[in-house]
Amino acid sequence: MSTSRRASMSETTSLLEEAPPSYYSTDDVDEAVTEPQVDLDPQPLNNFSRRDTYWILAGLWSAVLLGAFDGTVVATLLTPIGSEFNASNQSSYIGTSYLLSVCCFTPLYGRLADILGRKGAMLLALTLFGSGTILCGLAPSMTFLIVSRAVAGMGGGGVMTVSSIAVSDFIPLKQRGLYQGMANILFGLGAGLGGPLGGWVSDTFGWRTAFYMQAPVLIFSFILVITKVNIRLPSEVENQSLAEKLQRIDVLGSITLVAAVGLLLLGFSLKTTEELPWSHPLIYSLLCSSVVCGFGFVYVEKHWAPYPVMPLHLMTQRTPLAVSISNLLTSMTAFSMLYNVPLYFSAVRLEPATKAGESHLKVAISTGSVFAGWIMRRTGKLYTLTLVSSLLTILASTLVCLWGNNTSTFHLWIDLIPQGFGMASFITSTLIAMIAGVYREDMAVATGITYLFRTTGQVLGVSLSGAILQGVLLQRLRLRISGPDADKAELSSRCCRHTTEIIPTLDPLTRQAAVDSYADALRVVFICQVAINVCGFLACLPIQESPLP
Repeated sequence: MSTSRRASMSETTSLLEEAPPSYYSTDDVDEAVTEPQVDLDPQPLNNFSRRDTYWILAGLWSAVLLGAFDGTVVATLLTPIGSEFNASNQSSYIGTSYLLSVCCFTPLYGRLADILGRKGAMLLALTLFGSGTILCGLAPSMTFLIVSRAVAGMGGGGVMTVSSIAVSDFIPLKQRGLYQGMANILFGLGAGLGGPLGGWVSDTFGWRTAFYMQAPVLIFSFILVITKVNIRLPSEVENQSLAEKLQRIDVLGSITLVAAVGLLLLGFSLKTTEELPWSHPLIYSLLCSSVVCGFGFVYVEKHWAPYPVMPLHLMTQRTPLAVSISNLLTSMTAFSMLYNVPLYFSAVRLEPATKAGESHLKVAISTGSVFAGWIMRRTGKLYTLTLVSSLLTILASTLVCLWGNNTSTFHLWIDLIPQGFGMASFITSTLIAMIAGVYREDMAVATGITYLFRTTGQVLGVSLSGAILQGVLLQRLRLRISGPDADKAELSSRCCRHTTEIIPTLDPLTRQAAVDSYADALRVVFICQVAINVCGFLACLPIQESPLP
């Protein structure tokens, strides 16, 4: 069946109809049922020796490890950077610019991986990420540093997306989840090393060294990608000239997509960081402009682009739509949990979020990914695994809602394990569901869509939970501290809402009011997490059980 025929058929397929598996043509369904075509996965043109496979994975996964390392390193550098440039009030934009850039450019790499090839797309991502990181070390001002982080984000999203696409080209689908789990272990290792190592390097050699020290790993990954990642695409794609490949880039669709996602997330981020009301002209105009760009994107993809960056027929199929929505919702709650649980310890329990708790969560995340991969490899099934993983996130968010003054420290950490285990297992199984539920020619774009919804959910989770927290917290503080102490209440509320470190230094009555107000506000956030997780569970119900040959 031709690609055009498949696309046209998918555009008109009902959401309730079964999406075609990626490794069969619809003309061969009857034959496939009786005689599975397992030789088509992976493609014969990408059979590598075991040694070459190790080198390819080393090149791809070293970049993944570095991306995770970079994220936690920068989190430890915000204070010294703000002090050097005398712009501590702008420090939050260092992380915001990177996340916004990642969300905007991640979906573009799915199509670029088909146009430029896996090697070309990965080299582009590494170049942008590496140049942005080195420019951060050379930054003469805070504004330059923020822009450099945005450049790094243009490549950071591509590193994860393209590495996932490339591994899918030569690893059998049934084993793909296990390899994704191993990649997640490296991601967790990088994230775990970034904080302590970055802090030590910053204190010893200065914060700029923390950016420069990433160069050796970047060079190592760059060399391996050039020499070893020789993943072949179908001949009709490889034989095209550079001019023909460039003509396939959906420029207008990319611009409208980046604008729609970027304006949306920027509006939510400014609402949280600057504490602006929803009716503020800036917030209102950003969100309205995002809606306009979103409609423009849909029009371009449906009526204009010959090779759309996000084919709309994918989003009308049952499994891709269910995977996208469920990933958006569960990522929102996961990052809300990661952001607000440490806040609970520092503001309500008045104690730091200990390293033991962080290690429990990281171990659960790594174990969940590998467990999901092992289950899919052993059983060839993913649907039940996906539902159970989603239920675990509901369980964790429910347990967190029940936290109170009498909850033991042991339970505080044990209750987090289902969240880390369930979320890691969920994102692994749904990624395989997405790959298995589309045609092979749509696999790269579908992977990019998955990462788009996942990263968008991460930013929205932090932004929306922060907005809810600040609103409820301010209301509770004003309610608890009133009368003659109203001026003191306003000052205390401002201090408490910007930093929890001041809470132990307050007088006993004001301190108790701040603690109780934080407990009430965080409970509202945790209840919202339960509701969103339930919606995420309902969203993943339509996911189909695709065969994993």
